[in-house]
Amino acid sequence: MSESKPDTRILYCHCQYAQVIPSEVKASVLQGLCASPKAFDAVADLCEMAARQDPALKSLSHDGPVKIAACFPRAIKWLFAGAKAPLNRESTEVLNMREASAQEVLARLEAADIQPNLPEDHRPPQAAEAPNPSPKPQDESH
Repeated sequence: MSESKPDTRILYCHCQYAQVIPSEVKASVLQGLCASPKAFDAVADLCEMAARQDPALKSLSHDGPVKIAACFPRAIKWLFAGAKAPLNRESTEVLNMREASAQEVLARLEAADIQPNLPEDHRPPQAAEAPNPSPKPQDESH
């Protein structure tokens, strides 16, 4: 008897509060998901859910492979980690609606495979990946 692979869950974040995702991209992705035969979960705002450590995040992070349409993979990784619901790096793909087109996001959501893309590092997210230039000496003259 062969063990069947769990279905990939799809999670869509509407980014209700920060509103950093272009509204036309969000609308097109949500419309495409609604027209698709695939089941998906839609949430108003993952940042808000993580801030209040919503137990639903644990369910999403522990129930098999997941594709998340939201923002930056590093941000999603740390939101879930901060909510004590770390995502599995090998079975999580985050689709960045801040940078990708709605068509690109929907194509990945429809694809049968998962392309894991959570960052590997074990450090908190950084404001900038490039090191800061040396600080300029302060002018002490008045």
